[in-house]
Amino acid sequence: MLSSTSLGNPSFLFPSTPTTLFQARVLRSYTVSFSNRLSLRCYAARAAFDRLSVLNPIVEMDGDEMTRIIWRMIKDKLILPYLDLNIKYFDLGIQNRDATDDKVTVESAEATLNSGYGENFKASSTYLGPVWDDNLFRVPDKLRAGLSYSAVFYWYNVAVKCATVTPGTVFREPIICRNIPRIIPGWKKPICIGRHAFGDQYRANDAIITGPGKLKLVFVPENGDATAELDVYDFKGPGVALAMYNVDESIRAFAESSMALAFAKKWPLYLSTKNTILKKYDGRFKDIFQEVYEERWKLKFEEHSIWYEHRLIDDMVAYAVKSDGGYVWACKNYDGDVQSDLLAQGFGSLGLMTSVLLSADGKTLEAEASHGTVTRHFRLHQKGQETSTNSIASIYAWTRGLEHRAKLDNNEKLREFTQKLEAACVETVESGKMTKDLAILVHGPKVSREFYLNTEEFIDAVARNLESKLQDPIAVI
Repeated sequence: MLSSTSLGNPSFLFPSTPTTLFQARVLRSYTVSFSNRLSLRCYAARAAFDRLSVLNPIVEMDGDEMTRIIWRMIKDKLILPYLDLNIKYFDLGIQNRDATDDKVTVESAEATLNSGYGENFKASSTYLGPVWDDNLFRVPDKLRAGLSYSAVFYWYNVAVKCATVTPGTVFREPIICRNIPRIIPGWKKPICIGRHAFGDQYRANDAIITGPGKLKLVFVPENGDATAELDVYDFKGPGVALAMYNVDESIRAFAESSMALAFAKKWPLYLSTKNTILKKYDGRFKDIFQEVYEERWKLKFEEHSIWYEHRLIDDMVAYAVKSDGGYVWACKNYDGDVQSDLLAQGFGSLGLMTSVLLSADGKTLEAEASHGTVTRHFRLHQKGQETSTNSIASIYAWTRGLEHRAKLDNNEKLREFTQKLEAACVETVESGKMTKDLAILVHGPKVSREFYLNTEEFIDAVARNLESKLQDPIAVI
């Protein structure tokens, strides 16, 4: 069985059979050589540049399919030419998850949480939408023929598993480009959604009820107290049932991280629940948030003329649509899953969203692209056809992870680098250089080839823009 680091750095190809260590090394040698040829002009341009040294380590989690390919391009063209990084690499591609019995996923999350690295960032892992089952990655036999690799059954979504090991809140926020039309034009300022990254439907047990009978919920205390039993429903025929939970510790961590982020941004904070219906379940979220606010944050918020407020979820959705933005919206797990996609489309595109998992103490951060692995583009890539894949969310995964490293280390030069790279992305798009998904928003669904760049051309355009922003710029030949 392969260890978490056996496959080395990521490859551009995905064999249909498990890769041996020898094959992996040959493949790595070939693809790294290929990558270096693609990136030659960037490396040549930076030959005389002293890379900025980042002493403390970061954890890198690699992923699958098209995001794995653009992840490597970003790393080679926008990161490694400028930064000397101490990277702890974990291959979370589905092949290596199979090979390690998914231990690699837990190892990567624990490395971030327990080793003082402070942050990680990852390329998206494979999320096959039509084949979800309780957040488990299930690949039915009839779909295996269409995959570019073999896979075993039942792997948890990487993000869900990491969130279980590293409890906290997933924050998603739009990347605003002035020339990208917004479906909700009234949104003038960003809205940051904080999604509670634990429990509820995502850690629930559900069942199909086959016939008449009584459904009960039973709690057996460990201390020997009397068993608590709730009558749920008296079934007269077939149906379905669901049992879910959450814990005070996680809800409190959710409140702390949400308030910490709102305070850092100097934005008001809203929590949305349906406590009028789920008086005890959602009511617990409302009560704990209020306790944390009163005990730790109220005076700090008031000093900066910001506030915390609880709202019913339906009222909050209506407010969000008619507001002009400029606040943090704390959502329960499922609500955050749904509303973050509303947010992305309202501002323009899922490809223009940041996504970070932040721990309650603010020390641990995981940054990722907010979208999946772009399977359709990967199929084109496998056939040797041109792709135009938006890499901005993946670039921001790098910048937000590195920005957190800079914050922990008090590394001002690293922070400035991340700001310049983000500015290079936005200014590249605003100059009219963009991938096809954004060009469609600007020019319509029948946009011609002259109005967009392919995957690598866009990253190269960002690289040239970044080069011009850095001290002692050297022209890219």
